[in-house]
Amino acid sequence: MFTLLILLAERLGIIMLLAFLLVNTRFFRGLLETRTVKTQIWLTVIFSLFVVIANLTGVEITNSKEVVTPLIITGLPQSDSIANTRILVITSASLTGGPVVGMLVGLVGGLHRVVFGGFSDYFYIISSILIGFVIGVWGDKVKGAKLYPSTPWVALLSFSAELIQMSFIFAFHGIGLIKLIFVPMVLLNTIGACLFIEILKTYLSNERQLRAVQTKDVLELANKTLPYFRKGLNFDSAQHVCQIIKQYTNFDAVGLTDTDTVLAHIGAGADHHIAGEPVLTDLSKSVIAKGEEKLAYSRTEIGCPVADCPLNAAIVLPLRVNDETVGALKFYFKDRSKMTVVEENLVNGLALIFSGQLAIGIAEEQTSLLNEAEIKALQVQINPHFFFNAINTIGALMRVNVDQAHEALMQLSAFFRSSLQNGQEKEVTLEQEKKHVDAYMSIEKMRFPNKFNLSYDVAVPENVLLPSFCLQVFVENAVRHAFGNKKKDDRIAIQIRPVDEDSFEIAVSDNGNGIDSQVLEMIGQEPIVETKGSGTALYNLNQRLQGLYGAKSKLQISTSENGTTFKTVIPLTYQEGDCK
Repeated sequence: MFTLLILLAERLGIIMLLAFLLVNTRFFRGLLETRTVKTQIWLTVIFSLFVVIANLTGVEITNSKEVVTPLIITGLPQSDSIANTRILVITSASLTGGPVVGMLVGLVGGLHRVVFGGFSDYFYIISSILIGFVIGVWGDKVKGAKLYPSTPWVALLSFSAELIQMSFIFAFHGIGLIKLIFVPMVLLNTIGACLFIEILKTYLSNERQLRAVQTKDVLELANKTLPYFRKGLNFDSAQHVCQIIKQYTNFDAVGLTDTDTVLAHIGAGADHHIAGEPVLTDLSKSVIAKGEEKLAYSRTEIGCPVADCPLNAAIVLPLRVNDETVGALKFYFKDRSKMTVVEENLVNGLALIFSGQLAIGIAEEQTSLLNEAEIKALQVQINPHFFFNAINTIGALMRVNVDQAHEALMQLSAFFRSSLQNGQEKEVTLEQEKKHVDAYMSIEKMRFPNKFNLSYDVAVPENVLLPSFCLQVFVENAVRHAFGNKKKDDRIAIQIRPVDEDSFEIAVSDNGNGIDSQVLEMIGQEPIVETKGSGTALYNLNQRLQGLYGAKSKLQISTSENGTTFKTVIPLTYQEGDCK
């Protein structure tokens, strides 16, 4: 019995070695975490090879209970038996792939045992299938939400599998063979199944931990590179991105290209992989042309024309935006043995993230251009109706007071000059906006002497920025709509005060007749059809405020029979080069 125990331990070592080699393959590990028809087919094929090996490497036991140890059993007399690790393999297959895989592997193992055993002992087919089914069903129940049962359960299931097998052997061969093989086979196959499942658990756990670490690294990289990729794929962004990647990874060199040109190359080979030069390597050209990832394990595969290039392995991936290749992301090693599955998984994740970041940058740029175009279009709509009234006023003054007409013409010139200048900018200084409003009011006061009174209460510096035409829209709206038939004492007050250290409030009030409740609901929300003018100025201004600063700057309107106040809150910023 002791001799048999040692010999079976040697056979167990062979199975464990094969299991260790198998679990080191990414393909096999990929079969373990999902149970589909495809994965079950592959697991059946793999474990069937194992179960055949277990039969071939068994220990032969003659009819006289002598132990024979051929290197490989190629044939077995009908009177002899074998002690092997077949049940270990069937148990492991059942726990890994479920009852279907367990039964199929049991069928293969049992058939093979019968065939090379001289077509005797057909009970091995039945016992092997039964073990595969029972252990598969029982294992699925006890493992719960986990991938595998706990070690005590694996030991119990393996022990139970051997008891089933021993029951069949006892029924067909009697107690004599059982006495010789029971302890060695039950002990070693139970231990072997536990070791096999622990190897799988350990490797999968390590891989998950590695994925977690990679995910953390990728997220940090993504966070640091996003500001640069949002600016687009150019020399400056590529240089910063490559430096960040080099800092966070173990690659000997990192490069970025567009479709034609090297944008950046950090690390080994930087003396000839130069930013601004055409893409140098055949590998990169192929990736850009085909839009597919490529790996190179030699200098020849990289295809660098420089003879003493130190780069001997590479992973090159396309950067794609809207299904179009816009560049390539390149990772190099000087020592090809450093390039493993870990690095390949990492760079695949980076390529996906960077492609997404580039797409975000392009989308943001297009949105910005669109918003700016809309703002320009809205600005143009603000002033035209004022022009006609001003010309009529100047025409009338020419008949009665040429000097006043001349002054009105100068104010009109100043007004439209500032309109053209301010219209080129999204934001202007408070000083510029006040000059524009003053020019407008000068003309209105000439049209209606002693009618309007404009006052300012300003508690912020005049170099603060606000949307162009902002005050002018409020004032013009009051002049045209607030006072009705009132001929004098029409007051408009502009108050500008800080709200906190980051924002300020503009409030423009009048002492007019107030706004009808039905009209009030529409102001700023939609263009208002009216008989005089376009009725779009306040709506356009409200759209501009929210487009520039967000919903917090939306117009606020309060009204009563004693007048109306328009308010908005704007971030506190200053003209470039100025300070508070």
